[in-house]
Amino acid sequence: MDSIELLAAPPMLHADHAITGTMGAWDASSFGNDTANDWVYDLEEHSDLSFVEATMKKVLKAGDGYLDSSLACEAIAAVEVVASLLGKPPVLDAYTEKVAKWVSTHALEVPDNVVRMAIDTLDRIQSAPSELSDLWEDDPDWLAAMADLRERLATG
Repeated sequence: MDSIELLAAPPMLHADHAITGTMGAWDASSFGNDTANDWVYDLEEHSDLSFVEATMKKVLKAGDGYLDSSLACEAIAAVEVVASLLGKPPVLDAYTEKVAKWVSTHALEVPDNVVRMAIDTLDRIQSAPSELSDLWEDDPDWLAAMADLRERLATG
């Protein structure tokens, strides 16, 4: 019987980043990971902002405690929904089209307090102790993606 050579999968993040078993990521964008894309499937079951708000509240409830990368990835996806509802969506691609479709079929007004919650959520994700922030540790692409998202919220 012939032996099969198994090749190691390529790293999902830059070579100098640690990779956890809970996050498969291929780029620094908000939807450049499995966790955020899985969250969008759950979003499709909702017709209001309750799921989006609940996701962001989980991050804020962490306070000064350790923030898991999976929760942070989901919350960034939720923040993207807020920005999209404000008319400032991310670049449309295969990973963001489900969000674009959800937003187009749910013309919801976003209260100011939810926009503030989205900004606070980004602040918490980028503050220690945050596993996601540690994983992307000063990566210019991730920092640029977070700055772009923050800007879209501010100008929405």
